[in-house]
Amino acid sequence: MADKTLMAYIKMMGKPVFTTKELSAVSGKSQSTVSQGLTFLRGQGLVFKIYHGIWQEGKGAPSPYSVISYLFPRQRSYVSFTSALHLYGIIEQIPQTITVASISHTKEISTNAGVFLAHQIAPSFFKGFVWYKEQGDFLIAEPEKALADCLYISGFRKKQFSHFPELRFSKKFNFDRVKYWIKKIKNPKITVHALKRLESISEHSEAEKLED
Repeated sequence: MADKTLMAYIKMMGKPVFTTKELSAVSGKSQSTVSQGLTFLRGQGLVFKIYHGIWQEGKGAPSPYSVISYLFPRQRSYVSFTSALHLYGIIEQIPQTITVASISHTKEISTNAGVFLAHQIAPSFFKGFVWYKEQGDFLIAEPEKALADCLYISGFRKKQFSHFPELRFSKKFNFDRVKYWIKKIKNPKITVHALKRLESISEHSEAEKLED
């Protein structure tokens, strides 16, 4: 298989991130043949391997957020928790892992684009997300839902999100909206836990505003 031909098919797809399966379907070649070709192109620095069967044209790792839909293809997921809070500027510190919410089992995936941690949440709580900047290529929790998701998970796993880096809330941030989401939790014990933590966070935030 000529590598120029394979590159032509890659460019034909017109997207930076793609899978071996997608390239096989477009080229009409077997996945085994395509995998061998991609390995060769990788050695030439023409493609970058993100994860098993997931690639990017060109050198260097892509934005980790652009590969989420490929890592969790069988179920919807959205960026939430500390990753979402960071993207909204509420947490300045860059999280070491990309955290996403999913209705599937909690799992961690290590890739060449970053480490992803999917937290399982109840299907009834899988709400409150939008497309990033309204036209992004991944879904993200609303700011208030991202905080509610953190408090939700901390009720089940006490050490998870038990402490946050410094939180900086804008005037637009609505704590009543967080409370609205928490009250959607169907587990009474988790609801009580989340509301108590929210009260503490809210009071601390108000205290900082008074000092300012």
